[in-house]
Amino acid sequence: MAPPAPPPSRVFAELDLAPSPVPEGRVGPPVLPGREVHVSGSAELSARPDRARVSVRLGSRKEAAVAARNSVSRRLQYIAQSARLHGVPEENMTVTEDFSRVENTYQMDAEVCIIFSDFRKMQNVCNLLVEKLGTSVTMSPPHFYHTPEAIDTLRRQACVTAVGNTRRKAQEVCRLFGQALGKPLLIKEEETKEWGGHIDSHLTHSADSQTLQERIQNATAYASCRVLAVFEIKGKENRRNKLL
Repeated sequence: MAPPAPPPSRVFAELDLAPSPVPEGRVGPPVLPGREVHVSGSAELSARPDRARVSVRLGSRKEAAVAARNSVSRRLQYIAQSARLHGVPEENMTVTEDFSRVENTYQMDAEVCIIFSDFRKMQNVCNLLVEKLGTSVTMSPPHFYHTPEAIDTLRRQACVTAVGNTRRKAQEVCRLFGQALGKPLLIKEEETKEWGGHIDSHLTHSADSQTLQERIQNATAYASCRVLAVFEIKGKENRRNKLL
C-alpha cells in the first residue's frame, strides 16, 4: 500500500520592483539581487521486477546406482539445453545434486535454479519443460525480484523526476508574475521513501493460484522523493533582445 501523500507543496517568491542596471556588455534580462523563488516538489515512481528465478526439481530411485544417475543426468542435460537455446547464460543456471541409498535402492535427486531477465522466455522454457518432461519434474512458481542496480536506478529516477517537477513549478510561478526563471541556487533532497518489491534472498509464500501478472504486481517496487529547490528570478526579457 502506498504511503500517505505528502503535504501540498508551498511556493514562496519575493519580487522587487526596481531592477538593478545591466552590466556593460551584457545581453539579456538583468538578475535582481536577493530575488529568489523557493519551491518544493515530489515524485513517485514504480518499477516492475527485473529478474525471476525458477527451480526445477527431479529425482530417480533405482536398484542400480548407475541407472539412477543416468535417469537424472539425461533430464538435467535437456533442461540446461532448453534454457541455453532460449538465451539463458551458463552463469544463470545452478545445479545441485544429492545421491543417497534408501534401503536396497539408490536415490538421486537434483535441483536446477534458473534466473531469467526476460519473462517471456521464462514462460517459453517452463512450458517446454512441462510439455516434454511432464510429471518427472516439479517446477516451483517463479520468484520475481529486483537486482540492486534496478533499485538504485529507481531511486535516482524518482529524485530526478522530483527535481524536474520542481523546476517546472518554479517556471510557472515566474511566468505568472511576468518574470524569467534563473539558475538554481540550491537543490536539496528532503525525503526519500521506498516500499514494496522483493530482493533475491527474500522468498515469498504467495499462493500457487496467483497468476503471473499478480506475482509481478506483488513484487513491484515503489519510491518517492521530495526535494526543495531555490532558483534566481530574472527580470522581464527585453523584447528587442528577444526579437534579435
